[in-house]
Amino acid sequence: MTEATIFAALRLPSGVLSSLESGSITAIHAQSFNRPQQSFALCSDDPSASEVKISAWARCDGSQQFSEKNKCDILAARLQIPAESLQNALEQNDFIWLSYLRVYHLPSPIIIKNSTKGVFLALEDRVYINDLQPVLDDITYEKRKREVENLEPPEPLDVQIQRMIEEAELQQKIETSKNLDWIQKIAKVGNSSGGHEFEKLVRKSFIFLGFSNSNTNPKASLDPEATGGAGGIDLCCELPYPVVGECKASANQKIPTEVCSQLTYLGQAHFPNHYEKAVKIIIAAGSLNHHSNPVAIGNKMNVIRPETLEELVKLKLTHSGAINLQDLKLSLESEPFGEDSNSKILGFIEKAKLEIKLRSHIVNLVKKANKKVGIDYLSGVFDASNYPKHLEDNELSDILIELSSPLAGYLGRVKGDGGTGDRFYYLRDLPS
Repeated sequence: MTEATIFAALRLPSGVLSSLESGSITAIHAQSFNRPQQSFALCSDDPSASEVKISAWARCDGSQQFSEKNKCDILAARLQIPAESLQNALEQNDFIWLSYLRVYHLPSPIIIKNSTKGVFLALEDRVYINDLQPVLDDITYEKRKREVENLEPPEPLDVQIQRMIEEAELQQKIETSKNLDWIQKIAKVGNSSGGHEFEKLVRKSFIFLGFSNSNTNPKASLDPEATGGAGGIDLCCELPYPVVGECKASANQKIPTEVCSQLTYLGQAHFPNHYEKAVKIIIAAGSLNHHSNPVAIGNKMNVIRPETLEELVKLKLTHSGAINLQDLKLSLESEPFGEDSNSKILGFIEKAKLEIKLRSHIVNLVKKANKKVGIDYLSGVFDASNYPKHLEDNELSDILIELSSPLAGYLGRVKGDGGTGDRFYYLRDLPS
């Protein structure tokens, strides 16, 4: 069944075209009346281009007249165009035309010669649409269309940012529920005899933490669906810095010196250019014996328990920005090594949790103030509170700016004159 037949393309300013193709707008200031149910392709109005690329088409979902000069700002914001252009158009005529467009992706882009003038550009060949690929789903489209019809003022920027962050967090919670199953198996499998499964979980953990490896050699890759096998290294990361490791499941067996020797031999064999500077890790449930622990210490090998790796991954899951891999590198490259290195990684985790708790505490102080507050006020309130960690005023200021950045969005910020006198206000909670 043919859904639409397209003969021509509507010329639009490149900014308007981009907004339609992304779904951020659903209506345009039309140069003339567009007939309801009329279908046409969409192209950029660039008179200097010899060819135009067309990736989308639209069906007119209705047109209406607009004549309310006092609401030009609202309409311009909804159409994402300068208010002056609407005001100038209304000064020349008593009204302008609005066209609501339901935009769809073309099955494949087409390129045609930019040979004629006018509002529409004739296509060289008709385009028959048999499968609808809408840019927006029905509910989202109808909502945005009503917002233009009712001339609803757009949300303030900080509210938009907060809503976007909340939507992202909802998606993260969905992903969290998916990830939790395998993450909760790390310690259990590491304390079993499932060596191959444990190796896969370790690889998956390091990918989740942010490590990567472009090597496709199964004996030195990071593919979580494979294992190193005989003669292969269990863990091999290239970025953001080289890591080599061996996995040893089973809580009841001592770790012999052969595991340390194997890490050295296989690391040098499969990672020859990076082994010396690589972070070296043994992920093991059992303890090292009195021979293997000195060997691990002498070769600067970190020995990490599966429970500790699981805690590290869970922290990344609940607070994606909590783990700085460069800080983790400093910890892994510092003493102690051998079995005692597990305690320093636990310390790294606790330090990261403290930083989260500290920031959550600051967000709550701003929330309780229930108004926009400056650094002087917050410094006094912070010092009088049961804070997790003491801060100097400059440290408190840095954290407030961090919490109010668009990527964080826990606080709002009103910048003061000349970079001083910033004021902060609550946007959303930061769970600790």
